[in-house]
Amino acid sequence: MEVDMSILETLQPSRFLSFAIPNPDPTLNPSLASPLIRIAVLDSPIQPSSPLIPSVAAMIVPKHRESDWIFTTESGHLQLLLSSPNIQRLILIGQEQQPIINGSSSSSIYRRWIDPDSLNNLEISLKPLVIALSPKIYFRNVNLEVPFLCYEDNIVCSLVLEKCIGNFVGEMLVEDVEIEVTDQSREFRRRLRFKRMPNLVQTEIRIVPNKVSCLDSVDIGSNSIEFSPDLGLLVHVYLVPMVASLALIGSCIEKHVESGLRPKALCLGVGGGALVGFLKTQLDFEVVGVEVDEEVLRVARKYFGLEDGDLVQVHVGDGMEFMDRLAHGDVVGNIVPQFDVIMVDLDSDDPRNGVSAPPIEFFRRDVLLAARSVLRESGIFVINVIPRSRSYYEKLIHEFREVFPELYEINVGNVENFVLIAAKALPCSSSSSDSENKFLTKLRLAISGAYMDSINRIGDASN
Repeated sequence: MEVDMSILETLQPSRFLSFAIPNPDPTLNPSLASPLIRIAVLDSPIQPSSPLIPSVAAMIVPKHRESDWIFTTESGHLQLLLSSPNIQRLILIGQEQQPIINGSSSSSIYRRWIDPDSLNNLEISLKPLVIALSPKIYFRNVNLEVPFLCYEDNIVCSLVLEKCIGNFVGEMLVEDVEIEVTDQSREFRRRLRFKRMPNLVQTEIRIVPNKVSCLDSVDIGSNSIEFSPDLGLLVHVYLVPMVASLALIGSCIEKHVESGLRPKALCLGVGGGALVGFLKTQLDFEVVGVEVDEEVLRVARKYFGLEDGDLVQVHVGDGMEFMDRLAHGDVVGNIVPQFDVIMVDLDSDDPRNGVSAPPIEFFRRDVLLAARSVLRESGIFVINVIPRSRSYYEKLIHEFREVFPELYEINVGNVENFVLIAAKALPCSSSSSDSENKFLTKLRLAISGAYMDSINRIGDASN
């Protein structure tokens, strides 16, 4: 592809220009050993507040991650830019993807490769190219240096197990990864990701190697080693505080259990089923799950240990519509719409909004009224919230307060997530101590007590 370099003299919001060129030196560095390299020029959709010299940076795509949606899709590029504050142009440089020949698999094992000296040599060799792709105004002050950013995450190695397409969520993939840990142990995870939001891990569970006495011998991608899901541990950062919210109604659940009633949960957004499985296996809940895409459920059953049975019912459909049907008395299977908790784990499907949750439709009064009507009097409505802004979060709280008199929150502590808890009434009190409450004891053991003492009541703004 012949590129008219003059078009790169100015910033064009949301520009994405991709092309391949001959590798200036294929022998210089293993991370760019192919005869062709792929260049992507990304201009931020956010314009600088003042006409200052634009900020430019470059990034080398890690070897064997050239096909990762983070580096090949518009939504992935947008998130790269948004995660690089004040950068108006980002120049991505990576190996050209090789075509698949004779039906061979395109999957390859990614292993983190770090060699500071070779990386520095590579950056020096690419400097003339990066300068040529930068607006000349950037060098107005005789500054001929363009910084190289390093893409960092906690993945040590990864292998894609399957790619497939859902009718609703579109392209998705399942991958096994080894993640970096602070001690000398090794940690393996299985992840579900959607192409529409490639930077967001939809589901993550811990996996353990079968019939292995020493973890030093474990290698992701080895045909001799199989992994099994560990459903007794929640590793997604916001799932533990969602479960911890049950401490608010622990006394009520204990009373129900003593009277012979099993606690019930409605989960809107099943994904890989980590939350559904945990509620069933660790807390003895009867769980109804609703997932909009049947292909997601197939993947969950095959790779993530989701099992339907007497205590787990999974339905395909829109969660809000499903809840509305229950609220209006429609018979759905043998479900009795009296839930102790409704848990919502749904994100926005519009990548232009960045990573945000829940969908804006949850602001609607009819949705909140439907949720209220299918809860027990002591029930709670628990939502994973990733607010686009503080005003977005405050609007969500305002709309919820119109329907639910009692609101609580848990700050997950990762800057992004909050767990919002809406209750129909004040939590019921108990004459017994927490140590005598069998459910609270079980809950504390299941999540090691995390976040149970971090539930804060949201005061009425009018007070």
